[in-house]
Amino acid sequence: MKEFRGSTALDAGLLASAQTVEHYEISRYGTLKAWAEQLGLHEAVRLLDETLEQEKKTDEALTELAKAAVNQEARQAAE
Repeated sequence: MKEFRGSTALDAGLLASAQTVEHYEISRYGTLKAWAEQLGLHEAVRLLDETLEQEKKTDEALTELAKAAVNQEARQAAE
């Protein structure tokens, strides 16, 4: 990180790392929701579904940020 401090490459890398975390969370909440459904835990299903949708929206926002700015800036800096 020190080597790329202040660069668009660092921004792109941090964004990719954030999306990795979001994808992990989406898979975990999806699994927990499926288990709760199997166990008939309706309130847990509702809460997990809310959280799952929030994680998906965060992932979508990160994707849009990458498409709109960070990846383009990193590509231009590399040229």
